Amino acid sequence: MDAEQKFTSRTWPESPEKTTLEGKNKFLGFWLFLGGETVLFASLFATYLALKDKVPSDDHALAIDMFELPLVFIMTMLLLTSSLTSVYAMYHMKNYNFQKMKTWLIITVGLGLAFLGFEIYEFNHYVHEYHHTFTSSAFGSSFYTLVGFHGAHVVVGLGWFLLLLIRNTNRGLNLYNAPKFFLASLYWHFIDVVWVFIFTVVYLMGMVG
Repeated sequence: MDAEQKFTSRTWPESPEKTTLEGKNKFLGFWLFLGGETVLFASLFATYLALKDKVPSDDHALAIDMFELPLVFIMTMLLLTSSLTSVYAMYHMKNYNFQKMKTWLIITVGLGLAFLGFEIYEFNHYVHEYHHTFTSSAFGSSFYTLVGFHGAHVVVGLGWFLLLLIRNTNRGLNLYNAPKFFLASLYWHFIDVVWVFIFTVVYLMGMVG
């Protein structure tokens, strides 16, 4: 099937992301990529757990002193909601409705940007209020590496969505770009799942000591 073929909502394939051989290959390759990412994040989680609250002296703040549930809960809800809006976007992609897909992806990007704004505020608060920096302790290094690495993935995900939207605004949907939108959404869900683990392992466990 020609990737540039013109479609209507009736002739659009049920699974456009895997209709072409190229789409299937991208799908398989991306799952392998996510497997590598999972191993990488697992190593960062293990490092954090080993170094949690490892500070050079008693006057350094610990996790239980710094972490605040209301702020982290807001950040979590922003990301979980953005995952839902991404699902809506892919629903409209599968129904060959580019405009509605674009609208939901823009909302997804907005929620992701709000999350990043709160994360920047969070880091700034820890640095200025508790002097908790990347170099202040092993705890600080492991915390900022794990959470900051996740934040970098959020930036990549947002950039991916924006690039796809900008490049395909006048093209609409076809079998060439449909797999790209789907994989970007899959990547975004992966980021959200990682954050759920961060919320649980780093923040909730940190708040109970």
